[in-house]
This record gives sequence, structure tokens and C-alpha cells, in this order.
Amino acid sequence: MADKPSISQPFLAVDAVEDPKGDRTLRSSFRWAFAGIWYALRTQRNFRIHLLITAGVIAAGVWLGLSTLEWVAIALTVALVLMAEMFNTVAETAIDMATPRYHPLAKIAKDVAAGAVLICAIIAVIIGLLVLGPHLVQRLATW
Repeated sequence: MADKPSISQPFLAVDAVEDPKGDRTLRSSFRWAFAGIWYALRTQRNFRIHLLITAGVIAAGVWLGLSTLEWVAIALTVALVLMAEMFNTVAETAIDMATPRYHPLAKIAKDVAAGAVLICAIIAVIIGLLVLGPHLVQRLATW
């Protein structure tokens, strides 16, 4: 009876789905990671929006001839935003699994996770302006 979930104990480790084959190879780890990326791409509108903006930033960076250090700043910024969006998806999914009904604490957790993505996106825009802005102004001034 102790292994059976109750209302006061909604989730136990025994509820987790185990890999039936016990496959713990490096190849499997990569396969699962790519499955997670594919899930985010397929199901998360904001993830797709961030990727579209990333494509635009990369195109602008190529056009403007960014330096290696500028590409590093752009790459790290893009990675941070995409990771934040994926962690937001993790938080929302886990919360929905733990409490399918509305709960004020679940709302706070979801709102804070979304707020973290927003902060990353705002900082990304600032970094993008700092990196791309001077090049863009110089390029447009020569036209």
C-alpha cells in the first residue's frame, strides 16, 4: 500500500516510466536529447519564434562580418535563450503532470519560469544591439 500514490502523495518514483530495455548507452542519451529538441521544436511556438529570430541574427552576422568574439557572444546568447525556453517547457510539463488542476503555487512556478525566459530574451536583444548595432550603423552609413 505504501507504493500506491494518494491525494497527499501524488507522485512517487515508481510512477516514472522506465526504459524497458535498460538502454543507457551514449548513443541512446544523444537520441533522447535530440528527441527533446524535436519535441520543443514541434510543440512550442515560442521555441520556433526564437529559432526564426536566431536565423535572422545569423544572417545579419554573416552579412555584417562579425568577429570571432562577436560570434561567441551571439552563440552563447542564443544558447541561453533556447535553453531557457526548453527549461520553461520542462517546468510547465512537470507541473501539469504533478497537479492537473489549477493551483496558485503551480501558477507561480509557471509564471516565474516564463519570466526567466523573458529576461533572457530581453538581455539577448540588448546583446544583439550591442554586437550588431555598430556594424549595422557603419554598413548603412556607407550606402
